[in-house]
Amino acid sequence: MSKINFDIKKLNSVLEEGGVIAFVTDTVWGLGCLPNNQKGIEKIYKIKGRDTTKPLILMSNETENLLPYVKNLSDSAKMLINRYFPGALTVITEKSDLTSFSVTSGKKSVGIRVPNNEFFKLLCSKINNHVLATTSANLSNHPSSKSYEEAKNSIGNFVDIIFQDYGYCCKGLESTVVSAIDDNINVIRKGSIILP
Repeated sequence: MSKINFDIKKLNSVLEEGGVIAFVTDTVWGLGCLPNNQKGIEKIYKIKGRDTTKPLILMSNETENLLPYVKNLSDSAKMLINRYFPGALTVITEKSDLTSFSVTSGKKSVGIRVPNNEFFKLLCSKINNHVLATTSANLSNHPSSKSYEEAKNSIGNFVDIIFQDYGYCCKGLESTVVSAIDDNINVIRKGSIILP
């Protein structure tokens, strides 16, 4: 990790001004902004050409950083978080008032995830609130970016900062998305993790 070097002050300044960053995760490359920065949220949708009815998700380096953004975690959600975080699972649960409806596309639920990628975890640990509103780093209806070069070619001209992966590559398969708002677990999207 000692070879990783980036400007933390610039990173936080860019995000606080409504900037969007691109970065590697354990699954595919991602785009992110601060979760309560309306300018940043709107910029992500504009970059991707993303339908505003499709929500973003919240990601962090630690589960505890995400807890203020959710409420009424069901037993099934707690079980999934304890078992699969950090990892390639996105858990949809009830949002708290801290989570903007702009992130959730007006829904009362939000997806949360802690990627298992050392560079992403380091990056998020240096962000002032340690939480990003995120989506995959690609244009809508195009394949997800699986490398720095793919991300750079796809959205590199539109983001404020794109980080190298420093050798901490992604696996190239999206996260599994599950709804666990109550004690029923519903798979919304099949991905890297296969639930029993």
